[in-house]
Amino acid sequence: MSTAGIERSHRAILFPGQGSQFIGMGRDLYHLYPRSAKLVFDEVDEALGYGLRALIFQGQQEVLKLTENAQPAILTTSIAMLRVLEIEFGFDVAKACNYALGHSLGEYSALVATRSMSLTDAVRLVRLRGEAMTRTVSSKNIQTAMSALVVRKGRLPELEEAIKEINEKLPKDELVALANINSSFQVVISGTSKGVDEASRVLQERRFAARAVDLPVSAPFHCSLMKEAAQVMEDALQNVIFKKPCVNVISNVTARPYANVEEIPKLLVNQITSTVEWQRSIHYCKEEDVEEFLCFGPGKVLANLLKKEYPLDCVKSITSADDILRHTEEYSSK
Repeated sequence: MSTAGIERSHRAILFPGQGSQFIGMGRDLYHLYPRSAKLVFDEVDEALGYGLRALIFQGQQEVLKLTENAQPAILTTSIAMLRVLEIEFGFDVAKACNYALGHSLGEYSALVATRSMSLTDAVRLVRLRGEAMTRTVSSKNIQTAMSALVVRKGRLPELEEAIKEINEKLPKDELVALANINSSFQVVISGTSKGVDEASRVLQERRFAARAVDLPVSAPFHCSLMKEAAQVMEDALQNVIFKKPCVNVISNVTARPYANVEEIPKLLVNQITSTVEWQRSIHYCKEEDVEEFLCFGPGKVLANLLKKEYPLDCVKSITSADDILRHTEEYSSK
């Protein structure tokens, strides 16, 4: 297929974070596309030195969802889907897109997609990232939690201010932080169990949030409790070579494209303890006239958020071989 049909400006490519994993993801691509998807899974197994592919395709969900497994698994599957589109159908990220961004660990996928870092380096880093995040909490021997909150219409700014106020009033050893601002109607809070519970209660009492749902995660991501994990990643990232991305990659921390290559490892370290500014990252894309979002990887969380926030935009999900065939036909007909 010619790339001419898919050369179009005002498009962003997106990659998911942890939570979108499931047993069997990417298996259809592995068997259908030996010169693209299969090579990705094989490269990752060699890089990690164990059978991640076997775990993804036929393992147990309880094992796959462990942070140290889920993160490299999602990155691998996401990149396999992109590589099929590139190698088999002539998709060119540099020509077809204006921006690339990923949610939390998905930022590493975006950097691989834009040829800023190698797949081998990326999967090793996110494996280490997952291990460090889990180990940081277990070493502290404290009860932690994360909760997703439905934000009432127009109350996001007030909710952000309230989180700061609540945190200041908590006892010395308790804390709560905004882990993710996913959209104008959804945030995730993170911290100690008591801190998260208190924040959930107050935010609902003040009618900033409609309800809270506890998340089954192994660590309180994106808060100051992750400082030790950030230090581990800072040391590891010093040994990785980054190149200038072929397309602007938007940082979770700043909600802006990286200003230079030197900024990439610094912001990846900061990301571990900082809020994932997803809503503002998408808003930046909208200010830059992006009207089409192409979501690679397992699950449709990011696509569903976008469709609810921007119902008139073109949002497409690449989650399977069927999706790839359907969307390449659409592109080639333009």
